[in-house]
Amino acid sequence: MPDLSAFPRRAWLATARKVLAAAPDHLLGYPDPRGLPPLRTALAGYLARVRGVTADPDRIVICAGFAHGLAGICRALRATGAATLAVEAYGHQAHRDIAAGQGLRLRPLPVDGLGAVIGRAAGADAILLTPAHQFPLGVTLHPRRRREVADWGGVVIEDDYDGEFRYDRQPVGALQTLAPDHLVYAGTASKSLAPSLRLGWLVVPPRLLDAVTAELAAGPSALDQLTLAEFITSGGYDRQVRRARLAYRHRRDRLAAALRQRGLKVTGIAAGMHAVLELSGTSQEQAALSRASQHGLAIEGLGTYRAGQTGADDGDRAGLVIGYGRPPEHAYTTALARLCAILPDFR
Repeated sequence: MPDLSAFPRRAWLATARKVLAAAPDHLLGYPDPRGLPPLRTALAGYLARVRGVTADPDRIVICAGFAHGLAGICRALRATGAATLAVEAYGHQAHRDIAAGQGLRLRPLPVDGLGAVIGRAAGADAILLTPAHQFPLGVTLHPRRRREVADWGGVVIEDDYDGEFRYDRQPVGALQTLAPDHLVYAGTASKSLAPSLRLGWLVVPPRLLDAVTAELAAGPSALDQLTLAEFITSGGYDRQVRRARLAYRHRRDRLAAALRQRGLKVTGIAAGMHAVLELSGTSQEQAALSRASQHGLAIEGLGTYRAGQTGADDGDRAGLVIGYGRPPEHAYTTALARLCAILPDFR
């Protein structure tokens, strides 16, 4: 979750006023089911520049956030004969529920130090991945496995949920550029701006474009689409991302330093808005979660994200998923102190 108090209210309001004053009347009617052309054009340039995505505006479909887009993709897959979706063994349960709700069977893929084990996807029709920063474990998909994905014949859904927030090295480029003919790239403004805007985008391979478009006919507000398009082209979006990246990096550094002082180590912190504190067993995880609740902290255990029985080779890992983006700036020091107060015995 991002810091909602950091939403650029004044800049967004000024941009909305500008586009509303200038928008021709026809743009206030029923929009193109793929999304408004100005936003798709702005995103094509932005994604190519920032994430290395091969994105023709005609292949971009605007959706109301990732969950909306994923549901449409899964329905389109079912309509084209797909039956099984391979998913990372650790990930959002809500996303697994969406896929299963559209009639797809799920096949968990183990996740190790190199990312998802792509070789275990044999026989599946599609794969859902978070390759740049696996959620929640934080590992980046190894170049060898990125090549395996590119060579894989089925449809791949790339959830690039925090690709703009990388701190310690150059951003890892989108996987989509390696296989644009069978990879669906998904991104949103939920982390960079706010989840309630319900603004997301898909870059869809030609073979799925019509089917996905048909499933996502009811997208976000046309006015919000126009505002985001202008926000991108004017440079406001880049400025907001830079400010957010600096703020979240500072928070991450404070979190890591505080835990190091206590002999604890967090992983998965090269990017994003969360870290994982690995623990020795599920009993420690449950004890830590109980203490966190008593101290008014909203953190989760890795067990929350486990996809059923992951298999002996993946194991049932234990740990805490700590989101450092959510507290407003004025509350972060207190939140960090409360976190440290519950952890002294977990070494």
